[in-house]
Amino acid sequence: MLTIVFRAIIIYLVVLFLYRLMGKRQLGEMQPFELVLTLIIADLATIPMAEVSVPVLHGIVPLLTLVVLHFILAVLCKVSEKFSQFVSGKPVIVINPKGIDYKALKDLDISVDDVFEAIRGCGYFKIEQVQYAIMETNGKMSILPKSEYAPLTVQDMKLNVEKSTIPINIINEGKIVKDNLGVATIDEQKIMEILKKANVKRVKDVLLMTVDKAGSVYLQKYHEKYQTFNIEPLGQVEE
Repeated sequence: MLTIVFRAIIIYLVVLFLYRLMGKRQLGEMQPFELVLTLIIADLATIPMAEVSVPVLHGIVPLLTLVVLHFILAVLCKVSEKFSQFVSGKPVIVINPKGIDYKALKDLDISVDDVFEAIRGCGYFKIEQVQYAIMETNGKMSILPKSEYAPLTVQDMKLNVEKSTIPINIINEGKIVKDNLGVATIDEQKIMEILKKANVKRVKDVLLMTVDKAGSVYLQKYHEKYQTFNIEPLGQVEE
């Protein structure tokens, strides 16, 4: 009996250490490969706890192997955008200014009821209150409400409310998100002009840069405070 108790304590401490090492997020925020890894680790950990005939080391080695695999996948996802999309998928717009995108629902294999449940969870009960709804890669829904339904702020009391626009991610962790250039109607030459205006010499120095239809730019270099400024309004951003 004491043997089982000690084995359980050892495995518990090992799994706890591995999760701390992996920096695991909350269950609802995991990417698909992280969730799969979590389920496998949970299953593997129970075997050496209950089976006295299985050496503890034989239970620890597979766990360590999976952690190494996790780090390899995480690095590959950062290095290759295409690999990241293959493993984790990419965000999908399910509601746009025209309403529900039925093709997106079919691609995601979700129903209209699922969409209603998701937007209610964000505090909205009518489709017409939503400008954009985006299904994130972790399965959560992000909502950009229409201006007239957005929470009131101090600025709203002083300024005319303009139509909501969605920021387009142009540079992500030192790399240009080429899939978004057409959406934002912007090219690499224009990106370099924006960087020059912000006194940034290289794309790889930028942690994040977004731009919206009105020409509002958010730009942040690694380890530095972000800056915001305006450029000339872009062409028609896809809506």
